[in-house]
Amino acid sequence: MRSDPLATALGRIARTIAESLDLREVFARVAEAASTVLPCDELSILKVGEGGTLTLHAFVGNTAGPPRTLRLEEFSPALRPLPDESHRYRDLEEVYDESFPVDREMRALGLRSLLCQPLRRGEHLAGYVGVASKEPRAFGKAHEAALRSIADLLVVALEHERLWNLDAGRRRRLDAIDGLLLTMAPVLDLRAAFQQISAVVQKVLPHDRLMLTSLDPQRRVITMDALSGEPVPDLPTVNSAEECHQPAEDVEYEIVPDIEAEMAGDEDSPCARIARLLGVRSGIRIPMVLEDGRVGSLFFLAGTPNRYSEEDVPVARRVADHVGLAISHNRLAAEERRAAEERQRASLLEERVEALREELASSRGFRRVVGESKSWSEVLSHATRVSATETTVLLTGESGTGKEVVARFLHRGSPRSKGPFAAINCAALPEALLESELFGHEKGAFTGAANSRAGCIERADGGVLFLDEVGEMSPAVQAKFLRVLQEREYQRLGGDRTLRANVRVVAATNRDLEAAIRQGRFREDLYYRLKIFEIRLPPLRERPDDILPLAEAFLDEVGAVVGRPAAGISRDAREVLLGYRWPGNVRELRNVLERATILCDGGLIAADHLPRELSRVEGLVRDGGVGAVAALAGGFNLEAAEKDLIVRALEASGNNRSQAARLLGLARPQLYTRLRRHGLETDGARASSRA
Repeated sequence: MRSDPLATALGRIARTIAESLDLREVFARVAEAASTVLPCDELSILKVGEGGTLTLHAFVGNTAGPPRTLRLEEFSPALRPLPDESHRYRDLEEVYDESFPVDREMRALGLRSLLCQPLRRGEHLAGYVGVASKEPRAFGKAHEAALRSIADLLVVALEHERLWNLDAGRRRRLDAIDGLLLTMAPVLDLRAAFQQISAVVQKVLPHDRLMLTSLDPQRRVITMDALSGEPVPDLPTVNSAEECHQPAEDVEYEIVPDIEAEMAGDEDSPCARIARLLGVRSGIRIPMVLEDGRVGSLFFLAGTPNRYSEEDVPVARRVADHVGLAISHNRLAAEERRAAEERQRASLLEERVEALREELASSRGFRRVVGESKSWSEVLSHATRVSATETTVLLTGESGTGKEVVARFLHRGSPRSKGPFAAINCAALPEALLESELFGHEKGAFTGAANSRAGCIERADGGVLFLDEVGEMSPAVQAKFLRVLQEREYQRLGGDRTLRANVRVVAATNRDLEAAIRQGRFREDLYYRLKIFEIRLPPLRERPDDILPLAEAFLDEVGAVVGRPAAGISRDAREVLLGYRWPGNVRELRNVLERATILCDGGLIAADHLPRELSRVEGLVRDGGVGAVAALAGGFNLEAAEKDLIVRALEASGNNRSQAARLLGLARPQLYTRLRRHGLETDGARASSRA
């Protein structure tokens, strides 16, 4: 049984299309196959390109001519191929017009008849295929059907090539966009790099403006974060996404073919005015998620309508991905930069604190700013920060916590360190004498005022005035001193000359000034003038880690005073010092050590050299204290009661010693001292004690 020649030819063409993307090879196989089923002296394939140009691939027999470009205007009107239907020319001599180049060329080849078939992919015209013969009336209906079958396969080949080129082009565009990473990676300010980003993108996704916007956290105001091209001043603010007809945030992308048409009827909206000011007509919007959960959009905008298609979306999305990465990089880099700056500031602050410690110690002849506990370090850190300013400082805390030490520390670290430090204790003087001591007096201002005398404010000129126990200042003196803070001027007692107060004020109190205000004993306006920068000094019981370092420093100090320094502090004395709650704070500690230094007569300070009240159990009983006292009254041993309380606290806290110390009202060092005393350092010892 003989095979059908047309089927055989079509099969060969189909195999070639499946195996090769080279159109020249496909066209050559088509010409070869067509010659077996059609009376063909020449086969021509016209491929439609951009702008309606035609690329001619001509075959005479099996010989291919070089591809060349034609225009429809080169065909006579009678010979121009029809885009929607096949056309059969019985005798070309009847239609040739040699004023047209194609007509002249075909007549020169001696071609007399022609069969032409458009190559269509849906609504899209891909080209034409034509077969010509030197014989007139060479083609019939059967030949038209065969050419239509060949044309269908050619459409497949052209579509195959189009898709391949489209994918390859998209890959090339995406690869080019990846170069953005190199552009944006070293840039910490995305706005500064936006022109560079636009220049890179321009090569693969042409645009007139590249714009980055974001919604505020309330999803109301749209902010323009970056814009390529020349800046445009006075762009309107967009107060809602609805003003720009912006779609929902979950839309993957939006292509706007014509912004003017989109904004028709709403020409006065902010987005319509922005579009006019930027001179843009079409665009692509790619939604983005920015840092801190904000929602943003990247716009590619063009000055002509219908500039963008679906083929541009993958490239636009890739650009948006890179911009999003750059934004995240910017944020992380900014956070790291801030953290590094903060670490540097902290390091410089620590260095400055230490320098001030040393300077104050050397200037006073002994080391007074002692302590490494967290709470004390925070005090010195705050003092160091505020020392460089002219801000008024209020030092609060219990009596004996070292307020004058911190005041002198502030003075040494301030720009006024070369000026005087004048201190006055407001609680140590009666009202009339305090007023004279503070403001000074003129000769004859009061009985006994034989000469004029400058007050502390005047003596502190150019330096620091330290008001200790400011809460004890009388209302009359408070009113006068308020004027010093407000107007920086005052008068001596009995004088009429106004003097300038060139002082920085540091005040201190162990009283609750807010309670004094409620009782009408302290002026509220003065309080807020003093409390611009408050530093609370912790009591010594809140900084147990500093007790022994302070004790060592005080031994050096009082040794020089009494003439025979102690050899040191014994272990039992250290435990007593750590176990006491120090209601008198640092001042009490110094006094205790001065007394002990005298009693030890140059030897080690033992527990017996310390006041008896230091050895009493302090703070062991909080909740349930009445029961403990009752137990003691019934004849229970004090040491056993203390040991039992510690064991119970350890059991209640799951052997967490920090928590047990809090339950007992002790600092950790105080608890460790008692653990050693009662042999409770290990879990086994604790368990055996309960047994």
